[in-house]
Amino acid sequence: MEGWAGVALMVLLGASVGLGGLVISSLVGPRNRTPEKMAAYECGMPPVGDARERQSIKFYLVAMIFLLFDIEVAFLYPWAMAMRELGWIGLIQITVFFAILVVGYVYIWRKGVLDWGPESDPDYKHAPRPGPAVVKRYRYGTRD
Repeated sequence: MEGWAGVALMVLLGASVGLGGLVISSLVGPRNRTPEKMAAYECGMPPVGDARERQSIKFYLVAMIFLLFDIEVAFLYPWAMAMRELGWIGLIQITVFFAILVVGYVYIWRKGVLDWGPESDPDYKHAPRPGPAVVKRYRYGTRD
């Protein structure tokens, strides 16, 4: 069990730093709550419309494709570490592996899965115009 003492110490240290930062910020930080600070943050854009709108399937397809190509890197590292022992057979195996990936990439490219523009999405709906309160707060449609 003496080999695990260092691991336990690092876990304890990491947890205490994280929790300590939260506790200190709640004790020392300002408590000035405004409507802007309490509003939901959506990547710098004000939340407009219903949260239960239908999302395009392309979002999920691209996420799955990202995972697929990300997993490919996980297979590439062990191959790179054992490259000298594998020799020519390992080179042929990784070449076939990448050829299959390239065929898959060309297939999804030709199918239009990677096209994100509204002109390529038949399900695209324009976002509703924001209401007057949002226009006033965020100055939509006004010139500075």
